[in-house]
Amino acid sequence: MGVTGPPGPVMDRDEVDRALARLGAEHEAIETSLLALQDHAGRRLLEGAELTGATRDRWAAAEQAITLLWSYFDAYADALRTAREVRSRRKWPNRDDLVQLTEVLRGEAVTVASPAGAGAPSPSITGPAKLSEHFTLAALVERMNHLYASSLDMVVAADAVWSALPARIDMLSAELGRTRKLAHSVGVRPGEHPAGDDLERITGSLTRLRAQVVSDPLTYWQKAQGSSAPGGGRPDTTAYDRQARALEEVRREIEAVLTVRQDAEARLARLRDVLSRADRTLAEARSARGEVLAKIAASEVPAVSGPPIALQEQLATAADYRRHAQWHRLSPLLESLETKAEDELLRARESLTAVTAPLAVRAELRGRLDAYKAKVSRLGFAEDRFLVERYDAARRMLWSAPCDLRVAEETVQRYQRAVAEVLSAGGPERAAPTDRRGES
Repeated sequence: MGVTGPPGPVMDRDEVDRALARLGAEHEAIETSLLALQDHAGRRLLEGAELTGATRDRWAAAEQAITLLWSYFDAYADALRTAREVRSRRKWPNRDDLVQLTEVLRGEAVTVASPAGAGAPSPSITGPAKLSEHFTLAALVERMNHLYASSLDMVVAADAVWSALPARIDMLSAELGRTRKLAHSVGVRPGEHPAGDDLERITGSLTRLRAQVVSDPLTYWQKAQGSSAPGGGRPDTTAYDRQARALEEVRREIEAVLTVRQDAEARLARLRDVLSRADRTLAEARSARGEVLAKIAASEVPAVSGPPIALQEQLATAADYRRHAQWHRLSPLLESLETKAEDELLRARESLTAVTAPLAVRAELRGRLDAYKAKVSRLGFAEDRFLVERYDAARRMLWSAPCDLRVAEETVQRYQRAVAEVLSAGGPERAAPTDRRGES
């Protein structure tokens, strides 16, 4: 929609013809724009919608503006038709014709009823309200441009929001429905799991968001900074994006629970195996403790705890959760049990090591004694009476029950010293270098 030139002195024929041609083209452009606005999908949606909030208020103003636009356009068309009729009277218009044409084309010759004239005008501080207004064609076009831009901006903004957000909300709602079914299948329900509560909250938020978008779309329109073009801006998806992110978080949590469902049996089997090994190790430790108490004297043997009953009970609870598809409860319990079971197996192994330590010491002493005897035999002193007596004394201590480890170690050391003495006295041609390893 263009703007005619400023008014001036009496126009000549060429100026009149140029102005009429320009105004004719402008008339067609204005009519095309108004018809496009009339047929705009957003305007039709606005007419049939139950609006609220800012959109309701702005649409009420826009409807009045569109009605006024057609009134202005009709007045504009009438003025153009009058000018064309005057110009068509004769090929060479006389001065009176030119004066009349100048008045129509440049003067305030267009009279339009005031918008307030349709009802009872309210008196103002400056006097009674005007029942009509007078415009030049240029001023009338400028007024139409302003009304058209504001009306189109409102219609385009509402249509853009309606075109973008409800469809996206519906897609997210469909995804929400699929997620809710998946959540229900793994036992994630409202009141029983935080993710179930989150799904309910997201459902309510999306329902409210869609209703607000449909009834008040302009609330979700973000106008472009510095843009004066009609419809300059974009839909504000902040509220939608927030719910989409929340749903994605819930979906990841449910997928984690689903993974638990798929791996539950294998993880439970591993737990049973670990706890069984811990139980067997503790049983071995208890048996070994009895053996140590019977075979080793004057030795403090640590007590051995019983089987991990509490963990077995928790394992039974986990299996019950699996049978009843309570995956959301099974998931944290399995993680806790896996850590505790490994700790229990380590504790059982440490207990067995601590209990069997005296037997290990006795075995080390026996091995040392036999090693020295083999060394003596290899060097030809196997029949040495002194060494045989020392060896027999040490062997009786180590193979007797209960065995006093402290005394047994002293006898082994005496045998070691005896071996060293004999080897030292046996001559360089027979004796090996003296081994002082057992001397005290």
